[in-house]
This record gives sequence, structure tokens and C-alpha cells, in this order.
Amino acid sequence: MTRWHQETWPKIRARARAEGGEILFADQVAGRTRGEMGKTPVVLRSGNRFSVNAMSAISTKGRMHFMVFAESFTAEVMCRFLERLAGHFGREVRLVVDGHSAHRSRTVRDWLAAHPRAKEPHFPPPYSPELNPDELVNADLKHSLPDSTEPATRPKLTALGTAAA
Repeated sequence: MTRWHQETWPKIRARARAEGGEILFADQVAGRTRGEMGKTPVVLRSGNRFSVNAMSAISTKGRMHFMVFAESFTAEVMCRFLERLAGHFGREVRLVVDGHSAHRSRTVRDWLAAHPRAKEPHFPPPYSPELNPDELVNADLKHSLPDSTEPATRPKLTALGTAAA
């Protein structure tokens, strides 16, 4: 981790500045959590089978981008997120992501190679969520969701798509 702070991160930041680019920290939010090392985390659930996942990225300038999706997180979903991100930037973008297999996949590498403004991803050391500010956003999101031990009540939709009481 010292190497990341003293060598890797300063190089990423310097290259982004020299290119006039931006750095984005990205992460996916799934129904998973982290626990203490060596202990299995316990997540209480209501039994409802409704789930949704999200992918988000936050820049060092405070810009936030996200995408919500129902399927599992895969390399194809990552490329769809990158495609949406690419539409928001007219300059070089450096992405810092964790070591998820989708982030390291051939599919994502091929997408990045085909889009010259999107630079190669940078990977912090394994098991270091504290180095990715987007992890803090995800943690906050997970903690602000309704208590998963209580069944969720969803408003019924009328024919026009508005919530009914």
C-alpha cells in the first residue's frame, strides 16, 4: 500500500494532468458486503427476490456517474458503462478500478484499445477499498437502503405510471 501512495498514485495523477485528463474511481454495487478478514459476513434478508445492481464512478473533481442494471455484473456490463462514460468526456480519462475479473477481461481491454481517450485501467492493491473513494459512496448507499430484515413495501403503479397511495 505504501508503494501505491508513494509511487503509483503520483504517477497516475501526473500523467492525467499532463494529458489534461481526468481520473475516475469506479466500482460496482452488488448485494455483497465485506466482513472482517477471516470471518464470513452475515447479511440478513427478507426473502424478497427483487434486486438491482449499480456501477458508479466518481472523479477527483467530485463528478459522479452511475448506471443501474438488473443483470449480474460482467465485462459486457462494464463496457456498456464505459460507453456511457465516454459520452461525457471530451478528454483523456484514467480509470481506477478494483481487481474484479470483469475489469481485467479481454472484452474490457479490447473496448479500451478501441477508444483512445479511455486509458488503461489502474488497479490499487488487492483488498484496499479505502483507496477508492467510490467505495465510500457504495458503503453509504448500502447503509441508507431500508433495513433488509423488513419486507419492502412498493407503491402500486397506476395506468399512467405514477405511484398510488
